[in-house]
Amino acid sequence: MQTITVNVLKLHEAAVLPQYEHEDDSGMDLCAIASKTILPGDSALIPTGLAIELPLGTEAQVRPRSGLALKHSITVLNTPGTVDAGYRGEISVILINHSKVPFEIEPGMRIAQMVITPIIRATLNEVSRLSDSSRGKGGFGSTGV
Repeated sequence: MQTITVNVLKLHEAAVLPQYEHEDDSGMDLCAIASKTILPGDSALIPTGLAIELPLGTEAQVRPRSGLALKHSITVLNTPGTVDAGYRGEISVILINHSKVPFEIEPGMRIAQMVITPIIRATLNEVSRLSDSSRGKGGFGSTGV
């Protein structure tokens, strides 16, 4: 397992530093710093009170928490949200309520998870034809139900 150092700045006294709950977890929990009610079908930007400084060549992905999704139909709207290495502003999470009842966010509540990943940059090469493959142009549903 590879480790890197990420600088974290608390922008608010209520901010909770992300941490891994288990030794083999890939994601660290992000916590809310403010109360907010998300009505059914609505989305809201939830602040974490944190800013980070990622090493070049990495990104942070903001992903849903499976328990919130299963038990409350709450998920990250733009999943995965991307925090680029050059961004130094506050990390906020766009949550959406897919349930039929209002959902209450409270300070300190774990609302999402953050996964730090390496970046591979591509050089695009325009061609007149692509090579053949066993799948070919088969797309949505082409491999069966």
